[in-house]
Parts: sequence; C-alpha cells; structure tokens
Amino acid sequence: MADAGADRSITGHLPFLRRLIASPGPHERAGDRAFRWLVLAFGGVVVGLTLALAVELGMSSRLAWHAFGLRFLWTSVWDPVQESFGALPFIWGTLVTSAIAMAIAVPLGLGSAIFLAELAPRRISDACAFLIELLAAIPTVIMGLLGIFILAPLMRRLGAPYGVGVLTAGILLAFIIVPYITSIAREVMLTVPRSLKEACLALGATRWEMVRMVVLPYARSGILGALFLALGRALGETMAVTMVIGNRPEISAAIWQPGYTMAAVIANEFTEATSDLHVHTLVLVGLVLFGITMVVNGVARLMIHRLGAGGGTA
Repeated sequence: MADAGADRSITGHLPFLRRLIASPGPHERAGDRAFRWLVLAFGGVVVGLTLALAVELGMSSRLAWHAFGLRFLWTSVWDPVQESFGALPFIWGTLVTSAIAMAIAVPLGLGSAIFLAELAPRRISDACAFLIELLAAIPTVIMGLLGIFILAPLMRRLGAPYGVGVLTAGILLAFIIVPYITSIAREVMLTVPRSLKEACLALGATRWEMVRMVVLPYARSGILGALFLALGRALGETMAVTMVIGNRPEISAAIWQPGYTMAAVIANEFTEATSDLHVHTLVLVGLVLFGITMVVNGVARLMIHRLGAGGGTA
C-alpha cells in the first residue's frame, strides 16, 4: 500500500513531466508530438492565468500599498469617509467563520461518507450520494435566504441577540461545504481494495476497526484533499455569508456578534466606492484573500505529498 501511494505522489509524477517537455525521440509520431505540446500549453495557460491574476491584483492595489503598507494587515479601522482602512476585522471574520464551519462539517461529512461507503446498502448509498451532489449544486444565494428566514430566527431564539453574526455564518458555511466533504470522501473510500478490507475482517477485526486501520489510512490523502477543498470553499464564500454575518467591521471574542469577511466587504462596497484609494483598498483585500487561499492550497499539497510518500492514496 505504501508503494501504491508513493507512485501517486508528486515525486512520482516528476519523471513524467521531464519526459513531457523533453525533446521528442527519433521514433515519436507527429500526433504524439502535437498532443504533448497541446497539453503542455493547456497547463501553461492555467499557470499563466494564476500569475496574471496575482499581478493584476497587485497593480490594481498599488495606491493602498503605498498608503498603508503591511500595517494594513493588522489595522482595525475601516472608515471610507476619512479614507483610513485596515483589513484585520475582515481577516478575523474570514478565518473564524471558516474554522467554525470546518469544526462542524468535518465530523459530519466524514461520518456521512463512512456510512455511505461502508455501512449503507449500495442502492441507498447511491441515492443519497446523488442527493448530496444536488445539495452541492444549490446556489449559495439560496442558502443565504435559508439562513435569513430559518437559521437567523432560530439563533435569535437560542440567545444570539441579533440572530445574524459570525456563529450564524459559520453554521451556514458548514451546511454549504458538507456536501463537498461527503461526496469526495465517499468516492475515495470506495477505491479501497475489497481484498484489504476482507483480509482485515478475516483476522477478527470489527467493522469500525477495519475502517480505522484500513479504509482511513489508505484513503487519507484523498480525504485530506477533500477537507482542504472544503476549506478553500469556505474561505471564498461571498453571498451566503454576506446575508447572515451582520457586516460590522469589528473584532469581537463573542462569536454570536456581527462580523465581516473579506469576500463580503468586497461584494458590499466595491460598486459604491467613490475614491481611487477606496477601490484600491478593496482590491488589496482581494489580494490578501488570494494570498491566504494560495497558502492553504500550498499547505494542502505539501501534506498530501508527505502522506502519499508515507503510504496514503492521492
């Protein structure tokens, strides 16, 4: 199992990449040569678009960089009238809502995936998986309406003074990302060879021990990828969060109080910004969000690479 995971790791793909860009051999067909350069061009376009996006965000936020510098990241004041801006409340709101969402969605999503992959009858599992994928396709603005009319009143009855707030946004985000975790984790668990599971059961293991000692270790890289995909989805969610978080640029230890996120402030204020500095500041908020997303993806790839080298699947 370790060799299978290592073959799927990033290191295992490097020789293929070197062969892809190497000079064609004397016996290479013209069609193979064209296909090689075509797929190389496609990959280059993806990388180029990412770099171009980063450069454009940097160029379009230069006034904010010159005005505030790095202190923009730890300043809490947000006053468009006085043109004094700081991103800390939005960074705080983004990270806290995402953390709440992951704390709720990870056990719920993985538990559902284990049930559908290992315990439920195949017909029921396939039907539930179809419904879960449909849930993932629901527009988030619809989820925001559900948050306003159902979740916010419920939170108000449970003690939250406004109903809307950071906790409400985190719970709503959890419902948004659970389908991603469940669907991907289930598909990864279904790839575990049946012979490994039957061998474990034949040695006297219980169903839970088989899941813990065989299924989860074998599928851990894929599960980790699903979790980071859900985290990236939570970090970048805009409309649903904007509708239930309260949109107050303040930092509060009370998570039931209103807050703000980076995506929400861009959506709310970009069309109403009246000065160049205000526009550049909002673009800078987007650049910070882009940077956080890149860091999350980088950590995810590093962890998946290490787990793959240690015996997980990719």
